[in-house]
Amino acid sequence: MSVRELVVLGTASQVPTRHRNHNGYLLRWDGEGILFDPGEGTQRQMLRAGVAAHDLNRICVTHFHGDHSLGLAGVIQRINLDKVPHQITAHYPRSGQRFFDRLRYATAYRETVGITEAPVDADGPLARAGGYTLEARKLSHPVESYGYRLVEPDGRRMLPERLAAHGVRGPDVGRIQREGSLGAVALEDVSEVRRGQRFAFVMDTRLCEGVYALAEGCDLLVIESTFLDEDEQLAVEHGHLTAGQAARVARESGVRHLVLTHFSQRYTDPDEFERQARAAGYEGELTVAHDLLRVPVPKRR
Repeated sequence: MSVRELVVLGTASQVPTRHRNHNGYLLRWDGEGILFDPGEGTQRQMLRAGVAAHDLNRICVTHFHGDHSLGLAGVIQRINLDKVPHQITAHYPRSGQRFFDRLRYATAYRETVGITEAPVDADGPLARAGGYTLEARKLSHPVESYGYRLVEPDGRRMLPERLAAHGVRGPDVGRIQREGSLGAVALEDVSEVRRGQRFAFVMDTRLCEGVYALAEGCDLLVIESTFLDEDEQLAVEHGHLTAGQAARVARESGVRHLVLTHFSQRYTDPDEFERQARAAGYEGELTVAHDLLRVPVPKRR
């Protein structure tokens, strides 16, 4: 059975707290696992969440601030210790190549798994797998940062009443799906477009064109909301978003499920992030993330 869910490993910004680990997020997408922004302590959080090195197929780093990347060393060494048998690809800003190299070889270990390095230096597609296309968009932060977007190709949904009306039944249903027509009956006559699902991961950034491009039409949007709205000037100065800004992006982009995360340690009431997001007019499903939370990707419409 296919599983599409987000496993939240850590939700703190800059420094961990007693209740929040540094960043770390695993997206399970059918048979693949994509690890986003492994901050310090990610390897231990994976253990607590029941995530194994064998579950990883890609690692995506938005930028090279420590709370988003210091866990790379441990995760990569664990991949090698466990001798993961399949290819693992790492995406990260090309401008941070020296940081990736240092983290990959931070200490001595036996390298048994070849990590495929695929650095990012422009907007656009990064990879096309069987069930999705992975894209990147540049964000606005003091160091170069990219957000990631996963798009499933559109498919078609068969309509039983139209199949019956055209006398298409049994093995002929599969035949018309494969071949596009059956005699005078076209696939379009007995089906409708089934929109592919969309997921986006937006970390440290000010409001910019890239944020909206990533969020557009997402079923699940994971987005930083480091600050509350009363500290918007701090957010602008340090290259971050507020809860209200993140929610307005989601509202204007037609996001179905909004996940707020990456919270400053200055705040002690997580419910205030939800209150401000609702005050900004977002009416969809809303989650204020906490460590070890699991968030399913919404079912197709």
